[in-house]
Amino acid sequence: MTDPTKPLAGTRVLDLTNVLAGPFACHQLVHLGAEVIKVEAPGRGDLARNLGLDPTLSARGMGISFLAQNAGKQSITLNLKIPRGKDALKRLVATADVLIENFRPGVMERLNLGPDVLRAENPGLIYCAISGFGQDGPWANRPAYDQIVQGVSGVMSITGDADSAPLRVGYPLADTVGGLTAAMAICAALQADPRGCVIDVSMLESVLATMGWVVSNHLIGGVTPAPHGNENPTSAPSGAFQCADGLLNIAANRDEQWETLARHLGRADLLDRADYATREDRKANRLTLKAELETVLTTRPAEDWAEELNAIGVPAGAVMSLPDILSHPQVADRDFLARFEDAPGVDRAIDLMRIGAQIDGQRPKVDSPPPVLGKDTQAILKGLGYTLDEIADMAKKGVT
Repeated sequence: MTDPTKPLAGTRVLDLTNVLAGPFACHQLVHLGAEVIKVEAPGRGDLARNLGLDPTLSARGMGISFLAQNAGKQSITLNLKIPRGKDALKRLVATADVLIENFRPGVMERLNLGPDVLRAENPGLIYCAISGFGQDGPWANRPAYDQIVQGVSGVMSITGDADSAPLRVGYPLADTVGGLTAAMAICAALQADPRGCVIDVSMLESVLATMGWVVSNHLIGGVTPAPHGNENPTSAPSGAFQCADGLLNIAANRDEQWETLARHLGRADLLDRADYATREDRKANRLTLKAELETVLTTRPAEDWAEELNAIGVPAGAVMSLPDILSHPQVADRDFLARFEDAPGVDRAIDLMRIGAQIDGQRPKVDSPPPVLGKDTQAILKGLGYTLDEIADMAKKGVT
């Protein structure tokens, strides 16, 4: 019986990527059932192997930044700068459905391994290149890191408030959005008949594509984007409000929600004030309205208010820490985290996230922890027809 959580079963993906955007794209694909073979440089591998906030693991080549999105993958080392390494990759490409790389534009062509060369080996290959700015244009050859893309995309200019903006989003937004965009495009390309294409993913454009409201307010409404902090500029009262123990997000975006909120807080008097009569009035006077509501909200904890307000149809949620939400039953009881006991190269149990979707009530998952560098080199090369003597010689000569 077909496993509904493995719609990509039977798909072979070659992961030539480093750090985050590409590995995160492959993280989605491997959880959906694809066989993902990570092709890494001998001796060093993915740069993320040496990144993360645990120096001991980074020194072992199993940095936390690597562990986060490489479970379920195989690892082969190949030196793509020498002929025998290129030949091995071409043999591998002949067996693959997808190849993903996130080098700077032109690197694969200089190696004589660009999409034209590799698709000559396999016309059905889906070749996906992820870069900061796309494969052409005046910035194509610029190095692209997440914070740089956040800055040039306008994200930082609208994050924070008037005093703190421009401000970086607190996680690698551009890398992860670029990775999701690549995974989505690849899944679509896998449905094509006949198969085979070149996908050009720009992290910059991927981020811009997620900024629909902000961009459209500018393009269509002529509104200059601005930082609004914790306030939702489209409605009021809608934003973060101070409670006795922290902040509470309230999204009373409809008139009936606003009226219910005011009455529940014992502030029905606010409904009769001209300053708060309409949505536009409330938006224009949002800070005074916020202060009025906080006279009541500060008397009790945020989670108490969240329970009560949601029960009466007013969307609300406490502002929580990451440890708190990961341990909350809403996440902890939905099979979102995977535990790998005694992970190789780590030598202890590690907990990692799966993907943010269930299929037919089941969470897609992988069976193996992130691989140590080159763990599967011999097995993969044998599968390509190399003999044990040839594999040993390749290792001796720095091919693997």
